[in-house]
Amino acid sequence: MSETAKVLLDGQECELPVITGTENEKAIDISKLRDKTGYVTLDTGYKNTGATTSAITFLDGEQGILRYRGYPIEQLAEKSNFLEVSYLLLYGELPSASQLTDFTKRITRHTLVHEDVKKFFDGWPSSAHPMGQLCSLICSLSSFYPESLNPNRSQEEVDLSIIRILAKMPTLVSWIYKKSIGHPLIYPNNNLDYVSNFLFMTYGMRTEDFHVDPVIVEAMDKLLILHADHEQNCSTSTVRLVGSSQANPYASVAAGVAALWGPLHGGANQKVIEMLDQIQNDGGNTAKWIEKAKDKNDPFRLMGFGHRVYKNFDPRAKIIKEACDNVLNKLGIHDPILDIAKQLEEVALQDPYFVEKKLYPNVDFYSGIIYRAIGFPTEMFTVLFALGRLPGWLAQWKEMREAGQPIGRPRQIYTGEVKRDYTNIATR
Repeated sequence: MSETAKVLLDGQECELPVITGTENEKAIDISKLRDKTGYVTLDTGYKNTGATTSAITFLDGEQGILRYRGYPIEQLAEKSNFLEVSYLLLYGELPSASQLTDFTKRITRHTLVHEDVKKFFDGWPSSAHPMGQLCSLICSLSSFYPESLNPNRSQEEVDLSIIRILAKMPTLVSWIYKKSIGHPLIYPNNNLDYVSNFLFMTYGMRTEDFHVDPVIVEAMDKLLILHADHEQNCSTSTVRLVGSSQANPYASVAAGVAALWGPLHGGANQKVIEMLDQIQNDGGNTAKWIEKAKDKNDPFRLMGFGHRVYKNFDPRAKIIKEACDNVLNKLGIHDPILDIAKQLEEVALQDPYFVEKKLYPNVDFYSGIIYRAIGFPTEMFTVLFALGRLPGWLAQWKEMREAGQPIGRPRQIYTGEVKRDYTNIATR
């Protein structure tokens, strides 16, 4: 017998079905509540609302669990690579050797972007934010591939759009960085793997002179894997909501980039470095700022510690901490900002105040340190986050489309003026 929940409204009893997920998550299906009772639910920020069912990512914030398609993030970060994880998210299963080879080749064939895309950079001021540029560039791709605008296109055409976005994203991101420093744009070198090719276009000049330390490549690959998807967060939900109107994948992903831009979402790792700069400019006394963080009457908060979803620890942080240590040791960087970061990390992992409140360093803390050590300016951090999150956005868009889900249309509780009559301007 199916489980139901009973709601008593205005003396009337209404039964609503209970949905149980594969990990025993429970949800009350309220999709028919308004039809049956005239009531809607109010959940500001959707913090307790399941907007969809999904088979892509499982997250348990209480236990510190993150799995893509059932595979623990720890195993994927250790044994897989970003393109293999992208295939897994998009198609539901890990690829065979031949499937991965074919997938990689297809992406390799589409890394170039149309030459006219370079003209966009000529129109932007030198102060243009990288995320604004990325949002515009991704959305503009739909103009170069007008067939993507057809909502009834075949699955093969949809798949080609997905491949194109995955292939061209590293090129666009690297070009944004190159233009910001006034360097000539570098075209893809398809003899390199996905991450190495991105680093080549970002930091290289000539293929024959290019060499990147495998420690850096491994750290970047891990960061992309850890950021690849994270359930129904702000940007992912935005991609699905925009996509529910049958918008093309370029527009839907561009909307996700816009949502990710906010400092409460993808901008968190940038805020970590800005906080470290603030502490450094104040003299570098970490003990002083630790005490400020403990003072509930002080508005200062340590950025990159604790997490909105994970109530225990961020499983991604454990993985990337090792990569962070490897990068810093390999590069031998002596940066006072990174020294401050290590001091804060040590305190947060040992101080009873932080331990009791479970304010452990999260993935944003370590990713910001890695990006700075590699040489990325802080304004590029969120763009790099988008590069990693891309396969998750596309997988969620694809899943929503294939399920034939209806257009998203949230309700509201109106709190404005009641009906009133128009008055002539002379009498106001």
